[in-house]
Amino acid sequence: MPFQNRVAPAGTLHAESAKGTLMGNRGILHDEEGNILRTHAHQNWVTCALHFKDRKQAVMAPGRYTQLFFFDEVTALSAGHRPCATCRRDRYRAFIDAWCQVHGRPEGGRSVPKTIDRILHAARIARNGDKVTFRAKPSDLPNGTIFASDAASILRWNGGFLRWSFSGYQDVDAAPLEEVSVQTPKPLVDLYAAGWTHDVQI
Repeated sequence: MPFQNRVAPAGTLHAESAKGTLMGNRGILHDEEGNILRTHAHQNWVTCALHFKDRKQAVMAPGRYTQLFFFDEVTALSAGHRPCATCRRDRYRAFIDAWCQVHGRPEGGRSVPKTIDRILHAARIARNGDKVTFRAKPSDLPNGTIFASDAASILRWNGGFLRWSFSGYQDVDAAPLEEVSVQTPKPLVDLYAAGWTHDVQI
């Protein structure tokens, strides 16, 4: 049976056999038997490359961070993860530059990544563990944004809409016209609106 470490756009963890294109980290979430015990262990939620400098680690190894997996980058971003500064250095730098252009640099010499993690954390998950969302009309959302509709996650993409799944995307015949719950955190939607690009496995 697959481990419960595949991440949906809402940030929830599922036992799915579908492989992802990125790995993620929220700290140690599992026990010695590989059971998930918590949603996160810290605010530094990152997305990592699947392979980096021949480093290897057993999945769900006791006492090691829980390896999470995402179908693609927009899925990881919707769940509230940012690029890792170590294994995805170029992507991390592009993300930091875009963030500072849109949201400004932190005052008083504060750490940029720690400030981003704090802001993102408040925009992705509530104290009770629920996903933080905001309301918007689908037609007003920029490319790369994911929202919830009829228990499905829908991607806004190139003027149209695609239904998300752990194995890929499918065309949506008709998107809702009324306001929906947007799953991608608002600070990241603001980056999309400003023209920051993202990786989608279409």
